Amino acid sequence: MSSSPSPNQNHLLAALPTAEFERLAAHLEPVPLRLGEILYEPGGKLQHAYFPTTSIVSLHYVMESGASAETAGVGNEGIVGIALFMGGNTTPSSAVVQTAGHAYRLEAHLLKEEFNRAGSMQRILLRYTQALITQMTQTAVCNRHHSVEQQLCRWLLLTLDRLSSSELVMTQELVASMLGVRREGITEAAGKLQHAGYIRYHRGHISVIDRPGLETRVCECYAVVKKEMGRLLSDVQYRQDITAVVR
Repeated sequence: MSSSPSPNQNHLLAALPTAEFERLAAHLEPVPLRLGEILYEPGGKLQHAYFPTTSIVSLHYVMESGASAETAGVGNEGIVGIALFMGGNTTPSSAVVQTAGHAYRLEAHLLKEEFNRAGSMQRILLRYTQALITQMTQTAVCNRHHSVEQQLCRWLLLTLDRLSSSELVMTQELVASMLGVRREGITEAAGKLQHAGYIRYHRGHISVIDRPGLETRVCECYAVVKKEMGRLLSDVQYRQDITAVVR
């Protein structure tokens, strides 16, 4: 794959038939996303939808006390801004860049227009939304019933699925914020995984050196999310695969 940004790196854009993609192509704006950048805040009107390619965006909910937790993550499999086509236009959560990289930005009214044509874009976005709801539901169950170590394994594996590298630039404080747990809990869980030889952690960098090992320690939630995402979006690779063949 070329190192330069391409809309085909986002699976939803890659799934669009050529005619539908070409209607949007000239309006897709490549944008760099910086670590910690806020794409939208609670209650704010969404002006754009974002299709991540090499970045990952965390959908976050912040309590009045300041405590927060991630409800879902969005990478190259999805879109940030489902409220735009679901009719809400605003959301009580925020969207914060978890992993720096690139995305394609599309103005809100253009996304709505394409969705309302009731073509492939509508079908793909609704399927993705169902997969996102599954991720949110499973995250809530996991945070309530599983250990911090299991939650960390789930989060690491889902993050790896969206990246081409096994290296994550991530502090323990940020991971704790994502999972809604104390930093000490992450320190203890990461220490166990590092002692087992599954990860290596050093100065804000997490390297996964034994993914199969992580998969033996993760709870069922990871497989549920991955299976449902695969089931609902099994046909989203079509134009992406064609492009790869042409190259």
